[in-house]
Amino acid sequence: MRSNQGGFTRVELMVVIVILGILAATAFPRFINLSSDARSASAAGLAGGLRSAVTLVQARYQATGNFTATTVTMADNVTVAVSTGATGGFPTAALAGIGNAMRCESGAACNGFSWAIAGGLARFIQVGAPAACNVTYDPVTGTVTNNATTANC
Repeated sequence: MRSNQGGFTRVELMVVIVILGILAATAFPRFINLSSDARSASAAGLAGGLRSAVTLVQARYQATGNFTATTVTMADNVTVAVSTGATGGFPTAALAGIGNAMRCESGAACNGFSWAIAGGLARFIQVGAPAACNVTYDPVTGTVTNNATTANC
């Protein structure tokens, strides 16, 4: 009496294991870099928030028509220190300026980022990220620069 048992041979199992190993080896590097991608995306979000805050403060300053005012009171009664003049209205690089516009917790912490003023610029670095992974704000021009890329985060 002969029994017909079905199953995989050792060679077939080895081929399947090798194929799975190749697939895992090609997919693994993509998942390693997720933390850099996340830090870069978080910095992009902060840069967008900074741009919006600067635009809102400057619009409020321009709408008042008082180009000698050194502060702007926003709709929620938060006061923001600004530059003066007809082309002014940009928040200053201080806690009373961009810090209030962004609702930062302190002069050193802002929404998960540490920040400091150096060379006239406010530089925001995500907590735990390399220093090159940063966003800068220039209070003279109102320019926000996102220096955070996946490569340097």
